[in-house]
Amino acid sequence: IFARYSSAVFMVYTSNGWNEFQGSGFFINSSGLAVSNYHVFKGTGVGLETIKLANGTKCKLKSVVAKSSEYDFILFYVDIPGTCNYIPVSNRQSKVGEKVFTIGSPRGLENTFSSGEISQLRGNNIIQINAPIDHGSSGGVLINEYGEAIGITSSGYDDSGANLNFALDIKAVKPYIK
Repeated sequence: IFARYSSAVFMVYTSNGWNEFQGSGFFINSSGLAVSNYHVFKGTGVGLETIKLANGTKCKLKSVVAKSSEYDFILFYVDIPGTCNYIPVSNRQSKVGEKVFTIGSPRGLENTFSSGEISQLRGNNIIQINAPIDHGSSGGVLINEYGEAIGITSSGYDDSGANLNFALDIKAVKPYIK
């Protein structure tokens, strides 16, 4: 899974003009359509974001297709040269106990891979996972055992010591994907 999809995940750098922030994102089609968490971009300046691809290439955000502060996602095009590797979006229903994998950039550690299981399916399109994620993983991908994107990694409880982590179910974004 990592060998196949690590180049489809990227780092996101944003700024409010004074401070820089870092998150993750991933491509869902070969034309540069990508997703991340809305909170990675919230309160930052338009045009101040940089997308750093796995090969080191730096790109800009081209256009926003949809965003939701309620569901904490942003769907956008990256201004990429040519085409890109991408992770197909799942049409399957996720299940508790299912094996999952994440790729993101926790604490700026680019393309970090982790694995775990779905611990529970919560309300409001939230998938609880025990796969380790951390600050900077926000916007990274949650992948099922079939190699499909099922979620956007978003948060966790830092002080729990129990890997209580969460991802937005990709089905919240699907109505906006054309």
